[in-house]
Amino acid sequence: MENIYLYMIVALAFLAIADLVVGISNDAVNFLNSAIGSKAISFRTIMIVASVGVAIGAIFSSGMMEVARKGIFNPGEFMFSEIMIIFMAVMITDILLLDIFNSLGMPTSTTVSIVFELLGAAVAMALIKIAANGGDFSEVVNYINTSKASQIIFGILLSVVVAFSIGAIVQWVSRLLLSYEFQKKANWVGALFSGVALTAITYFIFMKGLKGTSYAKQSFDILGGGTMKDFLENQVFYIVLVSSILWSLLSYVLIVFAKTNIYKLIIIVGTFALALAFAGNDLVNFIGVPVAAFNAYTEWSASGLSAMEFPMDVLASKVPTNNWLLFGAGMVMVATLWFSTKAKNVVKTSLDLSSQGDTKERFQPNFLSRGFVRFAMGASKVSSFILPTSWQDKIEQQFEQPVIKLTDNKVHELPAFDLVRAAVNLMVAAVLISIATSYKLPLSTTYVTFMVAMGTSLADRAWGAESAVYRVAGVINVIGGWFLTALSAFSAAALVAYLLNLNVEVMFPILLLAAITLLIRSSIVHRKKTKEMASEDRLTKTESSSVQGVITESAANIANVLKRGKKIYASAFTGLSQQDLEALKKNKKQIVKLSDEVDELRDNIFYFIKNLDESSIGASNFYILVLGYLQDMTQSLTYITKVSHKHVNNNHKKLKFNQIKELSQINDSIETLFSEAIEAFNSQSFEKINSIIEQKNEIAAVLKSNIEIQVKRTRTEESSPKNTTLYFSLLLETKDLLNATTSLLEEYHEAYDSSVKPATISEESE
Repeated sequence: MENIYLYMIVALAFLAIADLVVGISNDAVNFLNSAIGSKAISFRTIMIVASVGVAIGAIFSSGMMEVARKGIFNPGEFMFSEIMIIFMAVMITDILLLDIFNSLGMPTSTTVSIVFELLGAAVAMALIKIAANGGDFSEVVNYINTSKASQIIFGILLSVVVAFSIGAIVQWVSRLLLSYEFQKKANWVGALFSGVALTAITYFIFMKGLKGTSYAKQSFDILGGGTMKDFLENQVFYIVLVSSILWSLLSYVLIVFAKTNIYKLIIIVGTFALALAFAGNDLVNFIGVPVAAFNAYTEWSASGLSAMEFPMDVLASKVPTNNWLLFGAGMVMVATLWFSTKAKNVVKTSLDLSSQGDTKERFQPNFLSRGFVRFAMGASKVSSFILPTSWQDKIEQQFEQPVIKLTDNKVHELPAFDLVRAAVNLMVAAVLISIATSYKLPLSTTYVTFMVAMGTSLADRAWGAESAVYRVAGVINVIGGWFLTALSAFSAAALVAYLLNLNVEVMFPILLLAAITLLIRSSIVHRKKTKEMASEDRLTKTESSSVQGVITESAANIANVLKRGKKIYASAFTGLSQQDLEALKKNKKQIVKLSDEVDELRDNIFYFIKNLDESSIGASNFYILVLGYLQDMTQSLTYITKVSHKHVNNNHKKLKFNQIKELSQINDSIETLFSEAIEAFNSQSFEKINSIIEQKNEIAAVLKSNIEIQVKRTRTEESSPKNTTLYFSLLLETKDLLNATTSLLEEYHEAYDSSVKPATISEESE
């Protein structure tokens, strides 16, 4: 029994490393969002700056480790055996919970998850102890640090509202003063803005990065024998005043003499500051529990008492964390920052929701998002009656975005937002977290940075009529996920603690193995999904501005649709004939992905037409027709896939041998036609299209014959209405698929004849 706690300490050490990996994947969005979104500096530079901030912040984070030891529960109320169960339950739950959110690409708070896991596990153990002693369950408050827990819950609610509101107000005022033409403003305007922003960020570094370190508590002669911590707390006004003057003057010198883009400097310093704050503040979320467990184990080993008799009062005292341990944790975080693909997914969610331009909307609107947008539109109409027309015109002028003309194939290089918004994001987040730290209010860095980004997006009119309901729905989903985190963390940790308490020697290895298995499985699934997305024949937006260019670029998309469509049609037939429900489920996912990609191309028509040359307007008609036929094809494939899956999923009778045989012949014919068409488009041998089209009549005749055969079969021998309905549906939808495909081929053949051949003849005559 005694060795079980040593095994638990070893397990906690490995879990700490795993938690660092999944934790940084989740929280990278906190400090990477603004720099990546604005594309102010190269991705490599962003990563180097963030890595330095994370490494330094990790080394300075020792003062935060006390949260895991005594911030949520009163350690003196528990014995060593009970504390170890609490800590083990917390780490197992935390890794799985964060990994789930990372896999979904949803940013959540590691602070909230660890706090509510500690709370849930501690409450579970307290209730178990009370029940065993025959006490009153109301005594649970004696075991929990209720004042601290209440503060954290209040901090969650406060940070969401305050961060969003302040971010929106500051961004609106900044845009009103600087406009989108901020680079053309007088030098002193940029210097003043830089002075304010850099003052906020550097003070944030002092308050969040240095105040909690052991160095800040040492006395210095230059400070009159006082400590750096006391100086930072007592001289706020003078520090801010002097810093703002110095930074403004330095910024002016850099702008005038060094021709420096001062907004880029703000973003570099701000990224470093938030990375430092993240590591300094949130490292406790990942290794605080294992470190506290190790301290408890060390004290218990030296006591000579049994695990169930040794009280944990020792955790109430402050114990400094080994600097080498902090350095090692920082290096793990830096390595994860560079190599984690899940971190990129979480960052992408935040950028998509705050992008100034059009993105593929990930979230579907709901009644809450629609209601919010309607309310905002109503409030906007009210303000138009209050403000004078001249004021409204001036405001509109400041918010008018300049037209950016990009060369071909450069559309994807547009930043999600400009340098002003990126600077405001960093400045406001830094100020809010600094204020919260000075008043000892527990604010989540994830909540603050995300909600500030959403507030600035709203104020900057990134949420226009075309995207508002989707973006608001996304924000609501993320916020809902945060509160779900708290509930899930509390409940799951409590359950794991209960299971461990039943028989720790049996349940510890079982639960640990389950957690590791799920984590490995999640990693394998994510890696497999990433490889599939990379290797998949994805459709690309046509960016050419000429008819010939559109014909050539569209050929690749058509070949991809035909290739994937052939596979989807064959999989539907195979799954139906073999009653393979799992294969039909996968096939449904494939057609949904293909259909979404075709819809995305259709949604890009506006920008495609805008990009056309005056002499190539005819290309728009061709492209629109091509997209229409592609959509018709995917709709037919969607119907075939869904009815096949529905038939098998509802356990209806299997198709008869003759029906399967007839469908097999049709499948072979469709496969041959599609294969020849794919070869023609891949090799751009469009003259072959005419011979491919001729095969359509043969397949159409077979379809017509099969329909007549099934009619006779129904009148004489068929006894299953579901089979009859399914079979007719497959034949008719195959006919529609065939018509859409041949119409597409005919359109291409006609466009090729009228556009490419005349051009070739003209070149030869010359």
